[in-house]
Amino acid sequence: MATRDEPACYLEPTQEAGRAFFMRGIKGEVVMLNLLRFRDVADYSANPELAPPTPISGAEAYDRYIAHTLPYLKKSGGDLLFMGTGGQFLIGPDDESWDLALLVRQRSVESFMAFAADEAYLAGLGHRTAAVADTRLLPLVAQSPSFL
Repeated sequence: MATRDEPACYLEPTQEAGRAFFMRGIKGEVVMLNLLRFRDVADYSANPELAPPTPISGAEAYDRYIAHTLPYLKKSGGDLLFMGTGGQFLIGPDDESWDLALLVRQRSVESFMAFAADEAYLAGLGHRTAAVADTRLLPLVAQSPSFL
């Protein structure tokens, strides 16, 4: 847990956040906005079986995670819509920046949950754990402008 001097880091959803996500009652497609900050050096201590023979950066570990994940994402009806280099906010906290931003579309909340529980997908999740120092995940639902 973060102290007063350390910023909070978020790596996994809490039970409360998961419950709130389900309670939204999202019907149809959901797009996940992912903001990621990487470790300088990937930390494979929680998954040593996935560790490369020599140390790699967090960004390199995340590339391995994406390569592992994409087939399972697509099989579940999802797709990677956008992946781009981040940086500092144009509007937002001056002291906050993100290394990478992604938009991941899934055809439904149920498809997303099935993907997230797939044992074969989970076998490579350790690359993400090794790579990421902090992250944000915001579920988005398409909305038509009210003026149309």
